[in-house]
Amino acid sequence: MEIKARSKTPKNHCKIALWIFCLLIWVIASIVASQLVIGYLMALILGVDTLSQPVWTAVYSALSYLVALLLIIFIPPAIIKKSQKSDRNLLGLKGLPTWSDIGLAPIGFIVYLLIASILTWLFSLFPWFDAEQVQNVGFSTYLSGAERVIAFFILVVIAPIMEEIIFRGWLYGKIRTKCPMIVSILIVSVVFGIVHFQWNVGVNVFALSIVLCGLREITGTIYSGIILHMLKNGLAFYLLYVLGIS
Repeated sequence: MEIKARSKTPKNHCKIALWIFCLLIWVIASIVASQLVIGYLMALILGVDTLSQPVWTAVYSALSYLVALLLIIFIPPAIIKKSQKSDRNLLGLKGLPTWSDIGLAPIGFIVYLLIASILTWLFSLFPWFDAEQVQNVGFSTYLSGAERVIAFFILVVIAPIMEEIIFRGWLYGKIRTKCPMIVSILIVSVVFGIVHFQWNVGVNVFALSIVLCGLREITGTIYSGIILHMLKNGLAFYLLYVLGIS
């Protein structure tokens, strides 16, 4: 991977820690704010009941991701009056997907399942951890026809692309310029787990993020991570919305 952490003297550690802290707060605040603003606006304009309909749930999800992406990636440069030109290398979008990206995705998926299983077992030892709690993704489990297609597009296509650009792209790329690989992976993965706002899901996606960050390091891009993320969400979609297994 071309992004490397720069050597820092002890005097700069506090500045780096503060910079990373502000970065993480900005990411979390942007995601929460985008969801709240879009949700309240749609409820105010269209009514609360419309948000339970698959089409409007899809619109809400797409707009929330778009606003979060704009806030996180494009607003900071505008505030500090720097160039808003996107750095494709920093975002992990350099070039096009390769056969290696495609081949590494299923291997990464197996590694993710192993790590997630171990972590879930460990956390299950605590009484407050409910490994069986169902994640609320906004869609009813009883979908058919066009509604199922819409849910598939949002959950299996849009969500993985947007989340990889934000977390393993922009956020990881930024932190990796200041910190060693292991530290960067742990920071991004912890935050990725936090923003899912649910213990069992957070542990699962923490494991996913570790592998996704690893793929970013190996390939230098997020393409393999996007494919892996789609595989993971696609399997979950099939179990939940096709087989009806929650």
